[in-house]
Amino acid sequence: MPETEHLKQQLAERFREVNGEHPMTAADDAYVSAQFVVLEDLCAAHGRDTDAVRRLMLGGRLPLPGYLRSDGAEMVPADLFALADEAGGVELLEGWFTGHWADPAAGEAEWNAYLSGRYVCLHSVTPATIRRKDELTAAIRAATEEPDAGSARWAARLHALVDELDVLEPAFTAYDRLRFGGPTSRDTCVDAVRARFPRRSSYAPPQRA
Repeated sequence: MPETEHLKQQLAERFREVNGEHPMTAADDAYVSAQFVVLEDLCAAHGRDTDAVRRLMLGGRLPLPGYLRSDGAEMVPADLFALADEAGGVELLEGWFTGHWADPAAGEAEWNAYLSGRYVCLHSVTPATIRRKDELTAAIRAATEEPDAGSARWAARLHALVDELDVLEPAFTAYDRLRFGGPTSRDTCVDAVRARFPRRSSYAPPQRA
């Protein structure tokens, strides 16, 4: 088997070990093609050897693809190489990445999550956006326990949090709900919250004649 095909097969096997066996529908393919880029195309645009990048993924140095399209294409974010470039190179990426968490164990856990390729819940995956997403989802889920829950001021704060999360997160696709085993954070912390607590429109009392 040619080296390229061997690496692609290994990467597909690793991907399925992480995400399970779930079919990609035409709608899933369309969503992924709009949100992500084919690995070969991204490497060509950046002057990188695709097989070398696959080896880095298999070696736990760069994230796995976010999706495998139904035609087998390895779909990755357009900014796949941005963090390694910011860190000063792939060899420095892990230390740079984990250093954004004060707790080494938390940093290591986030690094492993990053390498899995499953951070498809963010338009741009960086330590800052990962931490902010966690802060926002925690705050939104805790909102109903706040002392002023139900007030106009509370509703304004809640919707500000939801709006910020909305900007950070893409729409997701049906495949994501299969591999994650249920609703996504957008389902629970954006769509469901907006449905349960509709945004209040400003109200002006009628003017007296």
